[in-house]
Amino acid sequence: MYHPRLADRFTMGAVELCVLFILISSSVAEDIQLKYKKDSKPVRLFTDEDLRRHDGSEDGRPIYMAIKGAVFDVTKGKEFYGKGAPYNTLVGKDSTRAVAKMSLQPADLTSDTTGLTADELKGLDSIFEGTYKTKYPIVGYTASRILNEDGSPKEDFKPEDQPHFKIKDEF
Repeated sequence: MYHPRLADRFTMGAVELCVLFILISSSVAEDIQLKYKKDSKPVRLFTDEDLRRHDGSEDGRPIYMAIKGAVFDVTKGKEFYGKGAPYNTLVGKDSTRAVAKMSLQPADLTSDTTGLTADELKGLDSIFEGTYKTKYPIVGYTASRILNEDGSPKEDFKPEDQPHFKIKDEF
């Protein structure tokens, strides 16, 4: 037997269910699209000169520091890395050796890891992974990490093995 009020309730319930399904579907689709969106910007390469321009001496310019050839934007740590700050000597260059040795000596402000002890290398990896990669966005790589001195690409450099980029944090 047909009941108009019951039929209206069923129709309203079906419409509400359809609207709910559409909202959930679009929300899930948007979430999936955001998680799996391909990076559209190329990796930026920094020469030594490019890095020097980001040494914290100029107000309004981002402060960059390279470790293990990855260039980090450490601007949000300006109180540590900015002009006159305690770790300012580390910025505007690849300071891999200095980080490994926990040193601010001019001779250690280099990417050269020759002669570092196993403990220093282990400490370097720990600081690189646990501090810099978790706290500061990577904005590119030093050209020396990707290119040989003659400008040819390094055979063992694989972009897919590099620290993960999050485009929204990069530039």
